[in-house]
Amino acid sequence: MADVIAGMITGKETVELLSFTQEAPPPGCVNIDITLCGICGTDIASFRSGHLHSPAVCGHEWVGTVSDIGATVVGFEEADRVVIAVPPPCGDCVACQSGLGEYCQTVSAIARGRDSFAPPHGGFAPSITVAAARVIHAHPDLTDEDAAQVEPATVAFHGVRRSRIVPGDTVVVQGAGPIGLFAMQFASAAGAGQVVVVEPSEARRRIGLDLGATSVVAPDEAAAAVQAMTRGVGADVVIECAGVPALLQTAVDLARPGGLVSLVSFLSQPATINAARWLAKEITVVASNAFTHDDFRRSMTFLSDGRVKAAPLHTRTVPLDQLEATLRSLAAGPSEDIKVLVDPRPSPATQAPSLARHDDQR
Repeated sequence: MADVIAGMITGKETVELLSFTQEAPPPGCVNIDITLCGICGTDIASFRSGHLHSPAVCGHEWVGTVSDIGATVVGFEEADRVVIAVPPPCGDCVACQSGLGEYCQTVSAIARGRDSFAPPHGGFAPSITVAAARVIHAHPDLTDEDAAQVEPATVAFHGVRRSRIVPGDTVVVQGAGPIGLFAMQFASAAGAGQVVVVEPSEARRRIGLDLGATSVVAPDEAAAAVQAMTRGVGADVVIECAGVPALLQTAVDLARPGGLVSLVSFLSQPATINAARWLAKEITVVASNAFTHDDFRRSMTFLSDGRVKAAPLHTRTVPLDQLEATLRSLAAGPSEDIKVLVDPRPSPATQAPSLARHDDQR
């Protein structure tokens, strides 16, 4: 039994370092020593708004090593390097029994931290206990910095997989944050003939170009650029990764008649659309929600062989005691940071005796 200090978003613009007691893992679970955990847009939005998700979601992009193994767990040994994922379909829920394993209700609950094995904190901690089905072996060719970005890469992979890209397509990606830059690369790997990245930040546009975008443009240049590249027809596929409600209609405006809009970003507010224009263009809209177990293995293959690169997205790594300051900076507005990783391994500042205790009472 040991004390674990976890960084938790507990309210609007508030992060607390809370103490939890970690015991030996129960049957079906493993203890993981976390090496790095990425700060997600979900974390930034939660910090900015005070809207709290399940505690297990606060820090859900991590890589670590197995430190202890519960009874009935097979396939893992101590010191195995793993990344957080979702399990395969359960086979028992209504969705699975209806042949809809990709929409397994059990997997959905686990991804949202709503299952019976959900830990009382997320990955902004030096150690965590999770169901063994939630982790998969990290590809040996990935650095820890790359492996800590497998989760957001897999979000992008799933979105691109659902976007029905065929070889030669002109693809527009709105937003050059982590998801957008991964989506751009997966679109190229899927055979897109031209990939246009639309992004207001000049620094992010440069990274998009370095990662292989055909063209990178500011938002006010996007319509003219796409028209010029497609002889006035429009893009075959537009992938929305910016998370700005107004850009859903912009995505439709950039698409060709009969084109497809792929909604990968989470729009937290309602979006106003011109439905008549959608109808006139016969637009297909495809939404993408998270990922599947298989998506993780497939996305890691692209990362490991270099077809998709994570390293250029990693801006910096901060210690756990700088989590609040880092979130405050990221939530303040436009930033040249793309993916900030947290190293939660203990330091003197995170072992202060005055920290509040939140023992897990499960």
